[in-house]
Amino acid sequence: MTRIDTTGPGNVPPTPSHTVGPFYGYALPFPGGEDIAPAGHPDTVTVHGYVYDGEGRPLPDALLELWGPDPGGNVPAADGSMRRDPASGGFLGRNGVEFTGFGRIQTDANGHWYARTLRPGARGRSAPYLSVCVFARGLLVHLFTRIYLPGDEAALAADPLLSRLGTGRRDTLVAGEEGAGTYRFDIRLQGEGETVFLEFQ
Repeated sequence: MTRIDTTGPGNVPPTPSHTVGPFYGYALPFPGGEDIAPAGHPDTVTVHGYVYDGEGRPLPDALLELWGPDPGGNVPAADGSMRRDPASGGFLGRNGVEFTGFGRIQTDANGHWYARTLRPGARGRSAPYLSVCVFARGLLVHLFTRIYLPGDEAALAADPLLSRLGTGRRDTLVAGEEGAGTYRFDIRLQGEGETVFLEFQ
């Protein structure tokens, strides 16, 4: 039987596992990540809120990715959310015309986030919603959820996902309207009022 020495030079122990954050905050956010809608578009809405941990404390270093269809319910095929200058590699920003439907937003020191996007249109039998991916300290894997916007109660009541949830759980997926075109959506990772998260298989 041959023994292999794993303690000598050149033998490195495996890297220990760690959570998904907060190290991504140094490389993944990009300027203008929250400005998803083209400037001045008439269907622009603002969605904002806080990300809270299991003890109700806001997280200053969470990262959210949002995707959404255009107002007609079409999934955008345009790229360019993170355009770079081919010569310098510097960030050029969005082109201000095409709607990519994608944004990446880091929470601020108070755990607050916001995004300006187009009000999504309905797709299939689902009520209009924005898809969200959450990265935060303490998570071993990222989390997926949805932001449904109020305004069409019949569509919300008939939505295949929302109709399967009790009222308290359903409410964690529907944003509150604060004014014309402004919505509040808080994400609670654990504890009382925990946001409904989705698992894709």
